[in-house]
Order: sequence, then structure tokens, then C-alpha cells
Amino acid sequence: MPEIKLDGFLPSEIAIRAEDAGVKKASFGIYTMFSLAVLAGAFIALGGVFATVVTAPTIAMNSANVLEISKLPFGIGRVLGGLVFSLGLVLVIVAGAELFTGNSLIVMAWASKKVSSLSLLRNWIIVYIGNFVGSLLTAGIMMLTGQYGFGNGAVGLNVLAIGEAKTSLGFVQAIALGIFCNALVCLAVWLCLSARSTTDKILAIIFPITAFVACGFEHCIANMYFIPKALFLKSIAPNSFWMKIGKTSADFPNLTWSNFFLDNLLPVTIGNIIGGGLLVGAAYWFIYLRPKRSPGSPMLRTK
Repeated sequence: MPEIKLDGFLPSEIAIRAEDAGVKKASFGIYTMFSLAVLAGAFIALGGVFATVVTAPTIAMNSANVLEISKLPFGIGRVLGGLVFSLGLVLVIVAGAELFTGNSLIVMAWASKKVSSLSLLRNWIIVYIGNFVGSLLTAGIMMLTGQYGFGNGAVGLNVLAIGEAKTSLGFVQAIALGIFCNALVCLAVWLCLSARSTTDKILAIIFPITAFVACGFEHCIANMYFIPKALFLKSIAPNSFWMKIGKTSADFPNLTWSNFFLDNLLPVTIGNIIGGGLLVGAAYWFIYLRPKRSPGSPMLRTK
């Protein structure tokens, strides 16, 4: 009977598992890789759908027939939003999908010369495009549901507010927010590699992902859902929706396609690569997987 182990893998063992996973991910066929990437984009978008509903304000008329909008206290709303957004990475890890931000860890296999530069870029490009397709399709289908009108328009107002805030960031600010975001996302993936059960994986995901959302960090794949959804809503929402929320499309001036691509998606993607690839992947490669040069090296590499 095989031995059953309940303890997690040690960090030095996680490093080897991450390297092996990177080799496997880079070797996927193009159709498999792209299909799994589309799923990941949709999964992260579903986390965004959940978070948008949970953090939506309350819209109601008061006794003086004046529209009032009330929100949860800032910190509480952020934590709740992050907690439910964790659904996205849980689906990616447990159900199986290819997420660009998590795949920053492939740099560990690349640094060990087990994955070529071409294979690394191939994976990143195909997965990035697939994630975008999955996110965009989910945003489009969500528009057809009319969910933005739920809560007297509260969900739609929250969608617009999120999109406006994300497209109002400065370029350097967006890079910095992206760095911290993917450091936490890749740490969540790293912790999952220590797990031996589905329960372990879910628990490992919740705190890092809740932290990045609560702190307002920027995730390029999540933004592929949040911002297009807001742009779709700004463009095609009926007049009845705008009347419900007491706003007009002019109240969201920064919410444009050019701002999405140039002022958010580009810098956030750069930041995500730095945060995941360098601060987590390269750091742990250096600690555990770099070539051993002396008996005192911390590398404990046994197969």
C-alpha cells in the first residue's frame, strides 16, 4: 500500500516541481495551449463577475425622492471583493487552465536551460491571446444577461466605476501595481505546488489573491474582463440604465479603448512579468536551482 503523506512539499521541492511544470507547459501543442488559455480567461472573468456583484453599492430613493448611493466601508468591501475573486484562480488551478500571469514562473525552467527562449515566448504569446479571448467573450456574454441592471443598476454602476478607476492610472503607477499583483499571484501558485490535496490548494490561493485585490493591485488578465465590460456598458447601455444610476456616459471620461490598451493593459502586463517572473520565479531559481558551486550551497536538488 502506498505511503500517504499529509505534510506539504518543502520549498526546495516546490522549486523542482515548478521547474518541471514549466517544461510541461512550454511543451503543450498550440491547440491545447490556446484552449486552456481561453478557459483561464473565462475563469478569471467569472471571479471578476462575482467580485463586481458582491462589492456593488446600494442604489435607492430616499424620502425626499433623491437618489442615494451607499457603499460598504472601504476596507471591508475590498476584502470581500478579494475573497470572492479568488474563485478565478481556484478554477484555473483545480479545474486546469493556462494563465499568463501564473506562467511567469516558466522562467525557472528557462533559467535552467530546460525551456528555450522561443518556447517561453511562444507560451506567453499564445496564452496571453487565449486569455484575452476568454475574458472578452465572457464580458460580451455577460452584457447579454442584462446583469448590469441588477440591484437597480448597482452592478452596472460598479462595473463603470471599476473601469474608470483602472483607466485613470498613471503609466508608472500601473507598472508598480502590476508588479505587486503578480508577485502575490505567483506566490499563490507557488504555495499550490506545496499542496497534496484540493483543499490545500484552495486554502493556499485565498489569502494571496484576497490580498492583491484588497490592496488595489493590477492584474492584466482580470483587466481584460473588467475594462472591456465597462466599455461595452458605456457604449450600449440603454437610457433607462443611466436614469437608474443618475449618471451619463460623460461621467466616465477616461474609459476609452486607447486608455485601456496604452495606459492600463500595457504597463500592467509589464509589471506582472516583473513581479511574477523576476521577484518570484527568478528569485526562487537563484535560491534553489542555480548550479551548485560549493558544498555550502543551499541547493538541495535530488530526484
